[in-house]
Amino acid sequence: MLERRAAGRALPRPVQRIVLGPELRAAAGLLGVALLVLVLATALVGDDSAATNLAPTFVYVVFWLGLVPVVVLLGDVWRALNPWRALVDAIAWVAARVAPPWRPPLAYPERAGVWPAAILLFLFATLELAYPEASSPRALAVAIVLYSWITWLGAATFGRVWLDRGEAFSVYFGLLARLAPFGTRGRGRRRELVARPPLAGLAGADERPGTVAFVAVMLGSVAFDGFSRTTAWQERVFALQARFAAGEQRAADLAVTALNALGLLASVLLVALLYRLAVEGARAAGGRRHGLEREFVRSLVPIALAYVVAHYFSLLIIQGQATRALASDPFGYGWDLFGSADSQPRLDVLTPNVVWYVQVAAIVFGHVLGLMLAHDRALALFRPGVALRTQYPMLALMVAYTVGGLWLLAND
Repeated sequence: MLERRAAGRALPRPVQRIVLGPELRAAAGLLGVALLVLVLATALVGDDSAATNLAPTFVYVVFWLGLVPVVVLLGDVWRALNPWRALVDAIAWVAARVAPPWRPPLAYPERAGVWPAAILLFLFATLELAYPEASSPRALAVAIVLYSWITWLGAATFGRVWLDRGEAFSVYFGLLARLAPFGTRGRGRRRELVARPPLAGLAGADERPGTVAFVAVMLGSVAFDGFSRTTAWQERVFALQARFAAGEQRAADLAVTALNALGLLASVLLVALLYRLAVEGARAAGGRRHGLEREFVRSLVPIALAYVVAHYFSLLIIQGQATRALASDPFGYGWDLFGSADSQPRLDVLTPNVVWYVQVAAIVFGHVLGLMLAHDRALALFRPGVALRTQYPMLALMVAYTVGGLWLLAND
């Protein structure tokens, strides 16, 4: 079973010293802070067009999509790059040398789990998928400032635990990083880098309250993004916009945002409901008195990754090429810092057939991996015969997610 191999094998000490050493950690944190400052500056004072301002492409493509394959292949590199964590660590390092030991005023409640992160991820998805002006640099500037304030306030109130439980991107990339063949074990100075079989990091239960809600947001947000592009949903949006006069654009935007937010919430709740029905069926088949939500929730992570790949890999490849030009002129002022301001994305790198084959393969393969993880967990909880019976509801869940994912792709 994968759970027995999740601890992994420690990598050589020279690799440990380099990867987990303070020098690389400080360099990565400094890079993260510099990028945060740059993106915030471009969003605040750069050109107001999403086509010429670095901020929208960096946030929605380079960061949100581009970091996904990195953590899946290499592990949780976001922990080192996280600018909010880096600044908290820097302040703590300075404070420890000039003041008495500091303790956060409040203890983080265990029952809160990752619920704050789930709520913040939902709000980020609302900005990206529900707000009509999501690509506005000024809107992104406000979002970055608000998110930074919430993160640092949470860290000041509860300590570093907020960065692991309440910071949405840490939880998001941390879950995806469990797919990687590299991970860490231990805490603090006893942390060590290990090599492990792919998927082994997802073995076992996730005891943190709110993980089911968080994964439901991961899956439901991508599902809604696909559904929102269908003719049926677009007709609803256009009909709502038609109710407003030409001079009421702000009111129309708010109404569309509310409609999209409700659709997003409905998608998240549907994902959670289907999962709850499946685990209730597994519980009944296994004769367990208590629920199995936390036992099987990690089996949904490969499916969440599959949805991201299927829906966004073409955007990452095509729009990601625009980063070369935007890096030379991040503010949209007409600069050419690296001589690449005039570079244009190549639109012929992907054909429609290639896109479709990759999408279908991602959906099917992701669900197969999810079913493998669920079956592996069932074998750890039940006798083989009982474990097999508990997997029929999970198989039905995977089929439902697969059919739904393929339908969304066909109607996108």
